[in-house]
Amino acid sequence: MPQVQFLAWRIDVQIWARILPFALYMVFLALEKTAADLTAIDVRWLYPVKIVAVIAALWRYRAVYTELLAPPNWLWTGLVAPLLGLLVFALWINLDAGWMNLGGGAGFDPRDAAAGDIEWMLVIPRLVGAALVVPLMEELFWRSFLLRWVQQQDFLALEPARIGLRAILICSVLFGVEHSLWLAGIVAGLAYVWIYRASGNLWPPIVAHATTNLVLGLWVLQTGAWQFW
Repeated sequence: MPQVQFLAWRIDVQIWARILPFALYMVFLALEKTAADLTAIDVRWLYPVKIVAVIAALWRYRAVYTELLAPPNWLWTGLVAPLLGLLVFALWINLDAGWMNLGGGAGFDPRDAAAGDIEWMLVIPRLVGAALVVPLMEELFWRSFLLRWVQQQDFLALEPARIGLRAILICSVLFGVEHSLWLAGIVAGLAYVWIYRASGNLWPPIVAHATTNLVLGLWVLQTGAWQFW
């Protein structure tokens, strides 16, 4: 009995460690929308606070993420993942028709309201968060945890290659509707699931996700298409 209880506690910690950073991120998103609707606060400055909170949660449970210690396959991580990330980026900016959009608003516009100049103190945390923190946080939640947990509750024992179609579809749809561009989100979710299953390692989807977000951020800064940010 003590061994069973210890196993249950360990699994709970594994689940909590993957849910908490994601939950913090979503809570801050809700706070940003509420503050924007009800107050005159410049909610753009909440983004660095959100990223710091997520980093703190990831750091607190860093010892739990044992899958990150698995040595990556450099063909998948160094070549296939960046190429997949670029493909997802190209699809993302083209899957933006009206019916594909849940109404995400004007996006993150880092320009000064009066002068129109870009405020780099807003841009830098946004780029760092999108390219480094969000991919790690989301892949730990969506692919490492939820995708496998939908397949079987003892998710740590499940090899990525054994994840079934039902879990793939459920988690990819949920990942899609997390984003205003829901169809682009579903396509991205399916792409990241594919590379996770094919490589058997969490680093390739993290790198692919990071590539998508980084290139998207740089493209948005270049084009001023703030609605994608």
